[in-house]
Amino acid sequence: MSALMFFPLFTGKVEKISLPKTDDLMADQHPDEGQPAPGFRLPSTEGREISLEDFKGKNVVLYFYPRDNTPGCTKEACSFRDSLNTFQDAETVILGVSLDDLNSHDNFRSKYSLTFPLLSDAEAEVSKAYGVYRKKKLYGREFWGVVRTTFVIDRDGVIRKVFPKVRVDGHTEEVMDFIKENL
Repeated sequence: MSALMFFPLFTGKVEKISLPKTDDLMADQHPDEGQPAPGFRLPSTEGREISLEDFKGKNVVLYFYPRDNTPGCTKEACSFRDSLNTFQDAETVILGVSLDDLNSHDNFRSKYSLTFPLLSDAEAEVSKAYGVYRKKKLYGREFWGVVRTTFVIDRDGVIRKVFPKVRVDGHTEEVMDFIKENL
């Protein structure tokens, strides 16, 4: 927290107030449902940069996950992989995003036969724009990282559903049910 001194002209008192850091404000809120999805262009495991604009006319499941090759992230990715045909039948593209570099993504994708693009957000710019880059605590240690979150974006680029702080078990089915019922 940064401190700001305030000197009211008429009272002669000095008051000290604390304001959150700008990064804390930026990273705490994701875009609302019904709002246009923030645009992006990121390097991908497809060997090219991928943009949200590339998928205009299709639904997009944009899921942010903390790290390649960790148990929860692996389970989530494999669940999306196993349901990919169902999503494709619903004209829906799956895109996974983490802070990992492309080398890590390529290894992860190869190891688990993932057949959808993984995007590298190494500078956390897109993660910040989507409000998923947050201060986390693990074993008493504070650090910045990605909070597992999924966004369903419709054919017009509008966020239709946000699944914050995702629990992996049953999540893929929850996302598919939403798409079938609403898109």
